[in-house]
Amino acid sequence: MRVGQNPAKSIDNVPQPHTITVALAVYIPFLKGYYAESLEVLKVCLNSIWENTSLPYDLLVFDNDSCSEVKEYLLDAHEKNLIQYLLLSDKNIGKGGAWNFIFQGAPGEIIAYTDSDVYFYPRWLNTSIEILDAFPNAGMVTSRPMRTPEKYFSSTLEWANEHPEVTVESGQFLSWNIDREHTLSLGVSEEQARKWYDSGLDWKLTRDGVSSHLGAAHFQFITKKSLIQQFLPLELDRPMGQVRLFDKLINEAGYLRLTTCEPLVKHLGNKVESYLSDQRKSDDHSNMKRFINNPIIKRSLLGIYNLIFRLYFKY
Repeated sequence: MRVGQNPAKSIDNVPQPHTITVALAVYIPFLKGYYAESLEVLKVCLNSIWENTSLPYDLLVFDNDSCSEVKEYLLDAHEKNLIQYLLLSDKNIGKGGAWNFIFQGAPGEIIAYTDSDVYFYPRWLNTSIEILDAFPNAGMVTSRPMRTPEKYFSSTLEWANEHPEVTVESGQFLSWNIDREHTLSLGVSEEQARKWYDSGLDWKLTRDGVSSHLGAAHFQFITKKSLIQQFLPLELDRPMGQVRLFDKLINEAGYLRLTTCEPLVKHLGNKVESYLSDQRKSDDHSNMKRFINNPIIKRSLLGIYNLIFRLYFKY
């Protein structure tokens, strides 16, 4: 027998989810060997999302049975309302299983998926949304340009060639440094990365003033929930190694696989060194800026500049 009325019945409305769900899958079974720095990488990843995502969003994290230290960190972030939706699995159901949960359970109309080893730069989401809106049938938009096999974006190229309002360009638009940064993060040797770069080709599409490279990658992308759900459930029987099936399904269904024209995310892998390197460069820049803006230094440098300027035009 029930005593009294459930007080929740007096609530007139509930908060509604944001249109965008940023979703992240985590698997860090222990903090040794390959995974020794993975918790620090995860922290860098989440901090960059919190700091550099300017559009309204909810954050969903699916943990695939990580170790206790990782779960404690995620639970603490959830308690602080930094993570809106936290799913904890008591067994590793693989990346395919995590995707099935995420793409079916995410409340937003737009899902921005990422692995847990990605750094996000400012405007990553804004720029990706612009491309998603500008190109009909966009299936995946990754927030950095990269070269992927043409067989995974053949439908995109066919669609572009059939639409006269789309400008199609090919050439080497991607610099060696940008290409190198991502390729080396995958564990490829620099020699092999250079060979691939020298023999590679980039494709660029422009529609309604918005440009995009052809490509996309499953480690980070945005998509529409209504589109991605037609491919579910994904039946991947191994924890890793079969994720290319997703790229294949998107392409075969005729959807576009695109990237931004500039690197707005960075794949960190299992090391924080690349992030720390960027931070050192940023700190060096900030230190130099503070140095030259010191009132005494600034006055001295401007005085020398003015002297050189007067002497140059006097003689």
